[in-house]
Amino acid sequence: MTRRQFSVGAGAAGALALMNGNSSLAATTKENEDMQSQPKGKSFWPNGARLAVSISLMFEGGGQPISGAQSAFGPILDGLPDLPANAFFAYGHYEGIPRALNLFDKHNIKASCFMVGKAIENAPDVAQEVVRRGHEAAAHGRTWSSSYNLSREEEKRFIADSQEAIHRITGQTAVGWNAFYMRNSVNILETLQELGFLYTIDEPSHDEPFIIPVKGKDFVTVPYTLSMNDISSFPLEGYNPLAYEQALKDEFDQLYEEGAGRRRLMLIGMHDRINGHPNRIRVLDRFLTYAKGHDDVWFARKDEIAKWALEHREDTPIVHRGSASISGLQGN
Repeated sequence: MTRRQFSVGAGAAGALALMNGNSSLAATTKENEDMQSQPKGKSFWPNGARLAVSISLMFEGGGQPISGAQSAFGPILDGLPDLPANAFFAYGHYEGIPRALNLFDKHNIKASCFMVGKAIENAPDVAQEVVRRGHEAAAHGRTWSSSYNLSREEEKRFIADSQEAIHRITGQTAVGWNAFYMRNSVNILETLQELGFLYTIDEPSHDEPFIIPVKGKDFVTVPYTLSMNDISSFPLEGYNPLAYEQALKDEFDQLYEEGAGRRRLMLIGMHDRINGHPNRIRVLDRFLTYAKGHDDVWFARKDEIAKWALEHREDTPIVHRGSASISGLQGN
């Protein structure tokens, strides 16, 4: 196995060697979403925290097809291996993830890392280091490709394969799921529940976690984000680092203000090959310094957030949607 060296984060020395629902969405929202009472001044997070902040780190490099993967270079002809595109993806495990891990160490925060099975098989030492540093290993598919168009059993196998790869390589059992571009089949919640998952992030509809009952058992959505996601400026064209930094601060400030009266969650989405670049890490470094300058902020892994939502169900929205094929949203 290839060994990579990871520089230790701030304050440490040396280097570490790696080894059936309503017919309209309006009716669904009005009638079936039970928003719990949230009196002003009540605490909704551990230790009286006013706002939770959670970072997703996508581990995808090496899981993409060798021809045709979306990149900065456009399509290649005749299905030939796209050498610069694959190098663009490889940046994630060579440079991006080690740099992100050092940033998280510097600020003493833990993230949730969504791992593609094939990607971590190609860079097992990096996946092991993610877990060794205390971050969550969550599932992101067998390969970096769609699964929503598979049969239910094929989709289940596709998800289980990534779960099994994560356990084999890192020793951690994945309880969180993220699909390729958040697109799943209408059966996804039952499938995830059968595989022992606790939560999914595949819905950008809320600024807080919520529960959907599935076969009489609670299943959590810890939402994802598009606006605070590096993929929205994918990959380089039109990227304005100062505007991105200000957007992060504005998102934080608004949710921190709202957090006085209801449970609020700020989400940051980053990809190994995008926000792992030096200039973008600097932006995140400044933002995290800003956010940690505020009192009562909980930086949490998504499995921690999902467990907290379940343990404090009285403060968590319970969403009853019925069939996803009717509502157009995840349900059962």
